[in-house]
Amino acid sequence: MDATIQNPMAILSIFFLIIISIFQLNAHPRFGRLLKYIPPIAFAYFVPTALTTMGILPDQNELYGWIKTFMLPVALFLFTIALDLKAIMRLGFKAVVMMVAGTAGIVIGGPIALLIFKAWLPQDAWMGMAALSGSWIGGGANFVAIGQAVGASPGIMGPIIVVDTVVASTLLGVLIYFAGRHEVFDRWMKADTSSITEVQNKIEKFQTSVARVSSFNDLVTIIGFAFIFTFISFYLGKLLPPIRDFVNAGTWRVILITTFGVLLSFTKARNYEGAGASKLGNVALYLLITTIGAQANLRGLIEYPVLILAGVTWIAVHIVILLIVARLIRAPLFFLAVGSQANVGGAASAPVVAAAFHPALAPVGILLAILGYVLGTYAGLITAYLLRMVAGG
Repeated sequence: MDATIQNPMAILSIFFLIIISIFQLNAHPRFGRLLKYIPPIAFAYFVPTALTTMGILPDQNELYGWIKTFMLPVALFLFTIALDLKAIMRLGFKAVVMMVAGTAGIVIGGPIALLIFKAWLPQDAWMGMAALSGSWIGGGANFVAIGQAVGASPGIMGPIIVVDTVVASTLLGVLIYFAGRHEVFDRWMKADTSSITEVQNKIEKFQTSVARVSSFNDLVTIIGFAFIFTFISFYLGKLLPPIRDFVNAGTWRVILITTFGVLLSFTKARNYEGAGASKLGNVALYLLITTIGAQANLRGLIEYPVLILAGVTWIAVHIVILLIVARLIRAPLFFLAVGSQANVGGAASAPVVAAAFHPALAPVGILLAILGYVLGTYAGLITAYLLRMVAGG
């Protein structure tokens, strides 16, 4: 079914209308109470999803590719130029533990889901699920690599892509929703949030100390630097060689733009935070989230119900393992959410989830996503072996 609205400018206008409406609603004395229960960032995701599912917006459009390609590096750059690197590095241990726990959840969850649903699935479903495990640990390159390694046919890969889109997109939306209500979860889990609070407090104190009324010169410099360094990252990303299956030109772009932002955080450029650098970064972030939401077409729930149920079961096992480990090490929701998304979403969405907690935390998502790329091929092949055993191959 063709969507009612196809014009890229019309779609962009709708995205901005959604974002403006959310924050106007948030500022309203009566209706603003609603956003105490549903965070603004969740509205930014689920409203476009609803419009796509109803056939108003398309799930594919040239605009989406442009926004996802350019707005992510712009947001990352603007979030990192005021970074406190030392404070971020102190988050390391629990972040890595939760990332690895998330990987273990994908490895274990796939065979469990296949065992439950294999009577209703085609014989070659395990091959498609093996490819999906690569995507949910290491990203698109591993999806293709493991799919080829197990000999998955185009007939099963098509439905599996729908599962990937529907289940992974829904998980992203749920994590973004809970990012706005993380205090409740952290109290329930008796989590130690001191390290994250330290990062947030430091950046907020810095923002207060350098705050000023933005001039035209400030704004044009901030936006100009963001796009200039984004272009440099794209140019260099194409020149740098790929590293096996997990670091390609796209990965290099994310690494480079983050590196440029971090390097500038040691210079006077970090004072542009006081003129609104991270606020402009939030504009890019919200535009990115509305775009990702618009691509999540939930009509796939009707087309492949059993495969979707298998995917949901798989992700449920992944989340249960993360919850158990989080309880054991008293990890806050931030580490669970970013550890999950670094696996399932990779570098494109892990920093988005991290930034939903606080813009200063976006680099943690990138670092964990890179670790996910490294683990992806190996963990994906282990999952493929286990799936084949369950399938009786």
